[in-house]
Amino acid sequence: MKKWVYAFGGGTAEGRAAMRDLLGGKGANLAEMAGLGLPVPPGFTITTEVCAHFYAHDRRYPPDLEEQVTAAMRRVEELLDLRFGDPERPLLVSVRSGAPVSMPGMMDTVLNLGLNDSTVEGLARMGGDRRFAFDSYRRFIQMYGDVVLGIDHYLFEDQLEDLKQSRGCRFDTDLDAEALERLVEAYKRIVREATGAPFPEDPNAQLWGAIGAVFGSWMVPRAVTYRRLHDIPGDMGTAVNVQAMVFGNMGEDCATGVAFTRNPSTGEKAYYGEYLINAQGEDVVAGIRTPQPLTRAMAEANGNAGSSMEERMPETFAELVRVFELLERHYRDMQDIEFTVQRGRLFVLQTRTGKRTAQAALKIAVDMAREGLIDRREAIARVDPASLDQLLHPSLDPTAERRVIARGLPASPGAVSGEVVFTADEAERRAQAGREVVLVRIETSPDDIHGMHAARGILTARGGMTSHAAVVARGMGKPCVCGAADLSVDYAERCFTAGGTRVAEGEVITIDGGTGQVMLGRVPTVDPQLSGDFAT
Repeated sequence: MKKWVYAFGGGTAEGRAAMRDLLGGKGANLAEMAGLGLPVPPGFTITTEVCAHFYAHDRRYPPDLEEQVTAAMRRVEELLDLRFGDPERPLLVSVRSGAPVSMPGMMDTVLNLGLNDSTVEGLARMGGDRRFAFDSYRRFIQMYGDVVLGIDHYLFEDQLEDLKQSRGCRFDTDLDAEALERLVEAYKRIVREATGAPFPEDPNAQLWGAIGAVFGSWMVPRAVTYRRLHDIPGDMGTAVNVQAMVFGNMGEDCATGVAFTRNPSTGEKAYYGEYLINAQGEDVVAGIRTPQPLTRAMAEANGNAGSSMEERMPETFAELVRVFELLERHYRDMQDIEFTVQRGRLFVLQTRTGKRTAQAALKIAVDMAREGLIDRREAIARVDPASLDQLLHPSLDPTAERRVIARGLPASPGAVSGEVVFTADEAERRAQAGREVVLVRIETSPDDIHGMHAARGILTARGGMTSHAAVVARGMGKPCVCGAADLSVDYAERCFTAGGTRVAEGEVITIDGGTGQVMLGRVPTVDPQLSGDFAT
């Protein structure tokens, strides 16, 4: 019988890092980390060969796949002493994509799968926290409704915003258990009205719906566009990773975050990342809330002294640093790591080679050669010649007059001016007409990929330096300012206000992704100076 499913967790794994073509990058690295003894929640990977079969056979699966998935799920249950679909001790899982080549945010994810009206009560009893259980349930319904059932996610978000306003709450974390129970019922009504059927209660039906959606997301337009822009072959397919949930949204001793072992903007040998207390991973990468800095140095640089994970969760941060050091030595490259803290306990959910700017790629290659992690030949091979023109982009003239109307986080370096646009389609349309544009969004989503490619720079009102906008912008070499909290974006009126100034679509602004400044009008630039690393 052909092997379609590879298990990991409990200190062992059936796969390894070298099997990325079969297991995808995420699955191969989860297996590798589990084999290294790192705290990886157990799970299993459905191979890229199943994806190939799925598309070659009219979206049908190999006949023996279900049996292998059932056996792998049973192993996870035994490791955790939980049962998938059990109303007393329910096992919940995440279902995530994982192509052999990193495609951040382009394919689909579902978290908290396995919840229904019975298992949510079991989760509440197990966790001793009804609010946490219903927070997880409303998140699941929204993600499943969007990813699997094809319901517009704004319908759910509008319902959440209406509830927060009616309760006088600024953040979703301010909503109590009773409010979240009402939100779950409202979300279920949205599903019934949109699909004509109730939200699926059977965990197995939920699981196979999510697996099919992840395989299906390999061919959605944003993923196809991303592959075209980055010269990624379309026939490699994606794996599907099913993994036991750990929860960063159980209270103040819980958190979720994204971290890089070196600065992906500058290449500096300094930990770089963000985290959110009482949250789940999608909150960080989607830019729904602007997160807090990982390190004390980042917090002080951003004027947020005392907010860092290093200061607020010192023991967990120290453990995370040990993970950083182990993984960077093991992979011999800068790593991009996703983690969750559940009641003070650290779990590592992903590692991958981190996307970086050309400036950072150059510095990291030179530094790692000096440190003896790689040799000189490998250092040269790691710097893509096609990306070096990013080092030649102009910077703002330091003597030029500038009118700063907002400040955000310096998410991807470089300075550009352009006409303000508010949609990806408009960015693409104007760019094709030869005009320079800056894409302004409340937060970007993977569906904005074509507009991000067309724009000269990106500005968001929400999100941090590890959000979707920041990661994709750095990979493209685009200047980006994220989390400009003073920005109030009105899509309907096609304008934004900042610092008492109203800026309409078509007006020119300048952004500096190295300082986080947003300026009215066009600011003159000067030719850059190449760093010493370029001459090395």
